[in-house]
Order: sequence, then structure tokens, then C-alpha cells
Amino acid sequence: MKKPKILLADDHTLVLEGFQKLLEDHAELVGTAEDGRSLVEMAGRTQPDLILLDISMPKLNGIDAARRLKKLLPDVKIIFVTMHADAAYINEAFKAGANGYLLKRSAAKELVQAIQSVVSGNYYVTPLITKDVIASLLSPGRPQVHAADDLTARQREILQLVAEGFSAKEIASQLKVSHRTVEFHKAKIMELLDLHTTADLVKYAIANGLITT
Repeated sequence: MKKPKILLADDHTLVLEGFQKLLEDHAELVGTAEDGRSLVEMAGRTQPDLILLDISMPKLNGIDAARRLKKLLPDVKIIFVTMHADAAYINEAFKAGANGYLLKRSAAKELVQAIQSVVSGNYYVTPLITKDVIASLLSPGRPQVHAADDLTARQREILQLVAEGFSAKEIASQLKVSHRTVEFHKAKIMELLDLHTTADLVKYAIANGLITT
């Protein structure tokens, strides 16, 4: 059986190195990325069969990155490997196009098992996710991550960058837009979310999983 082409994304170098060592005999590793925006750009170049990524990543979080990846590469398989075990994050991950969900405390051999399952066309959720969490996902009133659903993808991206401490000028440079455009989006975000200071935006981003402390 042909080895799947896998792209890895995590903002911790040691985690990436661990993934590489674990998977080198089971997959063709086509690259690594340490932030969500680099991941999307690299996926377009390398055309992987499967992507491993975290939810909490700089510049563009994993949930929003997954949404972009599924538009860019509709057939790509996505497995989240993250510390987030609550139902709301799992729900958002699968809504964004996930095929698998592991926790960072999962056993190393489970990662290989998950990849084999997903590449074969199945879904995989780690047994570490409790039955109560899975039941809540299946219930009609399942929990939601209030991940700025009323905002556009661009506004969520700018919200994350503002919360990460980038200035409007730095954000404009990264996104290749004008300083005025960034300020307009920031003002619109604050209006939509009824927030009044940059500190409020940071608190909101943390509370809704766009960044971690």
C-alpha cells in the first residue's frame, strides 16, 4: 500500500519532531508548519493526502485553517491532535471538516492507528474522549464554541492577530491589505461583539479558543 503524503502543523518544534520520528516509517512527510497561515500555503504547494494539526496555532487557528484547507483541497483528510477535550471544540473541528480527533496525551501508537483508519475512509475519535462528551455531541442541543460565528473569515483572522499582540501596521503587512482596512475591520469586530477595548478582544479570543494563554 502506498504511503500517504502527510503535512504536519503544530506551533511547538518538539511536537513536530516527535511526529516526524513516529511517522517516518508509515508515511511520506511532505512538510511542517508552525502556524495556520503557513499551513494553508504549504498545503497548496505540497498537495498532501492528510494533514495533522492542532487547534491552537498562531496567526490562524486550526479550526479556521481547516475550513480553508477543505475549500482548497476538498479531498484532503484532516486529523486534529490537540489538548482540547471538551465537546464544543470537537464539534467545531468536525464541522470544519475533520476526519479524526486525538488528544496530545494519546498513546503514540494511537496516532498511527488513527491515520490508517482515516486514510481507509473512516472517522476516528480517541477513546480518551468520554462517552458523556460524545453523547453531548449527538444531542440536539449540543454545545457550540462561540468562535465569532457572526464574523467573516477575514474578521476572525484579524481578531486573532490583534489578540496575539500584532499592531494594525503589522497585520496589514501580513495580510497584504491597507492599514485602514485593518482598522475598519477591527472597529467592525468591536461593534458586532459589543466590545470596547483591545483588552476585551483579547479576553474574547481566549474565551472562544482563537488563542490560548
